[in-house]
This record gives sequence, structure tokens and C-alpha cells, in this order.
Amino acid sequence: MEKLDSTYRLDDLLHLMARLRDPRHGCPWDLRQDYRSIVPHTLEEAYEVADTIERGDFQQLPGELGDLLFQVVYYSQLGTEEGRFGFSDVVDGITRKLIRRHPHVFPDGDLYGAVDLPRLDEEAINRRWEEIKAQERAERAESPQQLSLLDDVPVALPALNRAARLQKRAARVGFDWPEVAPVAEKVREELNEVLAASQPQAVAEELGDLLFAVVNLARHLDVDPEAGLRAANEKFERRFRFIEEQLRLQGKAIEQATLAEQDALWELSKQHEKHAQASTDRL
Repeated sequence: MEKLDSTYRLDDLLHLMARLRDPRHGCPWDLRQDYRSIVPHTLEEAYEVADTIERGDFQQLPGELGDLLFQVVYYSQLGTEEGRFGFSDVVDGITRKLIRRHPHVFPDGDLYGAVDLPRLDEEAINRRWEEIKAQERAERAESPQQLSLLDDVPVALPALNRAARLQKRAARVGFDWPEVAPVAEKVREELNEVLAASQPQAVAEELGDLLFAVVNLARHLDVDPEAGLRAANEKFERRFRFIEEQLRLQGKAIEQATLAEQDALWELSKQHEKHAQASTDRL
């Protein structure tokens, strides 16, 4: 029976998760899952949160955040069943980490203690944050010889995001171009190498280098490459759907249209967007 007297709380969600994984009365699908099988769902839910925010659909955001929270609850239930860790360990760990990484807010490590401290500028805060993270990496390394500045950059990150993270880490120790011009030149150089390559493996390698250089250019221009590409995807989809709709109004399927007709409608979609933007700007 649905709970009517009050809203459900975190303890209710944890109880629900345990019920789903109950060996006798749980859900067969949930009982088949393990850490690895849940990962694709976690990534999908994270992207749905990002998409909802990008679209400004804040009415749907609580639901999407709930789906993402459920992923954390799921992993915690698996950890509990194996005696590895539980949800309380996850909460304790992240709370301790954030207290440790914010000494400008919690100088004595007391979460609830009120301390009147001078406000630091963001650059100083970021510098201290990175110093603490470096100390944490050193503590996790099996030996100083194995320690790298690139440790803990997740391999499973989307490639564009990981490229940007790797470049930012290297830039902290001066391994970076000081200005944007040579970065743009590197992009042109890599493009020429792609066009000069002939073997499939060489083309793939050179394309990878080109993408890495483009991410570097985006970083120097203070653009998030992943967000930039998402916006480009959205723009392409919007304009392609416009082509399909215009052809449908003409009683024609897109497969029946010539490339010249498709290109003309593509340009028309761009003009429509410009007019729409101009009308919005005048409001």
C-alpha cells in the first residue's frame, strides 16, 4: 500500500532495495545483477541528469536525480551482501573527504562547528584542493616510484572529458602551451596528418591525435569539449528534423530527396534559427 501520511525517506529506499534483492521474495531481474551489470545503467542515469539540466527541465530533475541516487543505493546493497561496505560507509567516506578537502570551511575538522574565517579567493581554494588530492594520491600509492600526477583520472570517463582532465593535470606542472595560437596550429598540423594517412590503423591513430588537439584547443578557450559536442549534436538533430518535416510537408520522404534539396533545406533551417533568435533578442 502506498504511504499516504508522509513522504518516503532514505531509509525507505534502502529497505526497498533490500527487498528487491531478497533471495526468496525479491525481483528476479534485480537478483541477477552485479557491480558490472549495473554500470551501464549508472552511466545512462548520469547522462539523463545532465540532459535534463541542459534542457532546463527542472520539474523532471528530482526524478532523474532519484534514478541516479538509486544507483548508489544499488552498489551499496551489493557491498552489504558481500560484507564489503554499506550505504553508511559511502556517506561517511564522502563526508570525511569533503571536510578534509575544505579546510577553509572546516579548519578543525568539525562538521557542525561554526568558525569565522577570512574568505579565501577561488584560486587559493583550488590550489589547496589540489594539494590535498595530491597528498591522498601519495597515501594510496604502493610506493613513491609508482606515484603519478595522472593517477585517479578515471579510465572509464568519456574520452573527451578524460582528455581534458589529463591535459589539465599536466598543465599544473607547466607541461602546456602558454597561449592559444600554437594550440590552433597543432590542430591544423594534426588535420593534415589525418588527410595524409592512408592505412586504416594510421588514419584512426591520427584522428585520435586530432581529437586530442581539439580538446586542448577547447580547454585553452575555456570551453567544455563534452558540452560543446553535446550542443553540436543537438543542433544537428534539430536541423535534420527540420529537413524531414519540410520534406513531409511536400509529400516526400527524405530518402527521395536529392543531396541538393537536403542542403537547401539545411540552409533554410539555419535561417529560421537566426530569425527566431533575432525575435527573442528583441523581446
